[in-house]
Amino acid sequence: MSRPVIGFAGMTHLGLSSAAATAERGFTVIGFDLESERIESLKCRALPVVEPDLPELLERNQARLTFTDRIDDLAGCDVVYVSPDVPTDDQGQSDLAGIRALIGRVDAALRPETVLVVLSQVPPGFTRSLSRQAERRFYQVETLIFGQAIERALHPERFIVGCADPEAALPKPLADFLGAFGCPILPMRYESAELAKISINMFLVASISTTNTLAELCERIRADWSEIVPALKLDKRIGQHAYLAPGLGIAGGNLERDLTTVCRLADARGADAGVVRACIANSRHRRDWALTQIHERVVPRQSNPVLAVLGLAYKQDTRSTKNSPSLALLAALKPFAVRVFDPVVPARPEFHPRLVGAASALEACDGADALTIMTPWDDFRRLAPRAIAERLTGRTVIDPYAVLNAEDCRAVGLDYVTLGVASITGGV
Repeated sequence: MSRPVIGFAGMTHLGLSSAAATAERGFTVIGFDLESERIESLKCRALPVVEPDLPELLERNQARLTFTDRIDDLAGCDVVYVSPDVPTDDQGQSDLAGIRALIGRVDAALRPETVLVVLSQVPPGFTRSLSRQAERRFYQVETLIFGQAIERALHPERFIVGCADPEAALPKPLADFLGAFGCPILPMRYESAELAKISINMFLVASISTTNTLAELCERIRADWSEIVPALKLDKRIGQHAYLAPGLGIAGGNLERDLTTVCRLADARGADAGVVRACIANSRHRRDWALTQIHERVVPRQSNPVLAVLGLAYKQDTRSTKNSPSLALLAALKPFAVRVFDPVVPARPEFHPRLVGAASALEACDGADALTIMTPWDDFRRLAPRAIAERLTGRTVIDPYAVLNAEDCRAVGLDYVTLGVASITGGV
């Protein structure tokens, strides 16, 4: 029995990662994008995103994965996922014009029996508003996490599928495709599926906000959040996989988009979104943590310090700087000279008027009065505190994500501070 041919329209992060993982699962895949330059780059393996394992999957599956800018090539597909990244503005509001236009063009190119699935994240009500016949129109919750996209696409926890009729059987091509992954399939009405994605992110936001609130309290009462975490994970109501790592608020675009969507929907329908707005306020408060440390620990000793900042991406394993805490920090450090290094994001003048881009992490430390590590790249975890101490002029290391070993920093005389624990002071 032949397997369905799967198409993906939109070769940005979501679509490209999904297409590569689908080919790795043994399916014939058509990857379509309207931008000819992007398709030519993909054919040359010049990837528009940084994602672990993606280059290897593309290389390994050349025979199964075809990239094209010819929309008519999608006519040979049994299932087509519409999968562009949906941009958001500074307020977290989605711009849906692009995906609506793409769906219109894709829909016109497909055979009547082809199944169309919206994979991009859209607000409740979007999928039902589309014109394609209901029994061939679906929404599927995407599981994209930058830096983990391939792993999650290859081994999904479950498929959440929005349908016109959740009681009806899924079309055979879609059922065969999803069934090949061996995970639960949860059909539900369109709006439930669209809100399910937001709901997952809201619970994550609640965990982040609670963790950050308690981690800040730890810093002020000489408690240590890392000692508390194991106790929480052994509570079955919380669990081993709970997100309990303190951070610098909510970064990236997806979570902020969902916060905005929930507030907008609640306001329009008279529901209370106070808890969501509290999470937004907490995120803004914690985003300034590193800046507060600089003003409390560095500026009183050196009124015009040189600062080293490692990391520009909003998280490791991506080049995205959307809502990056590092860029927010740089914007607040304009009076000071800053030396910056990120392994994939180049330093640009618009980030800071007195910015110097370094060729390495240690070079960024040269002559700096303090070091702040704003992205937990694995490369930074391999830095030796002694080597850092030898390069710095000052002694302060601000390490919110605990990239470095605190004891090793103290041993070489560094004044070390991280989230969720009282600071460790070195010998100077």
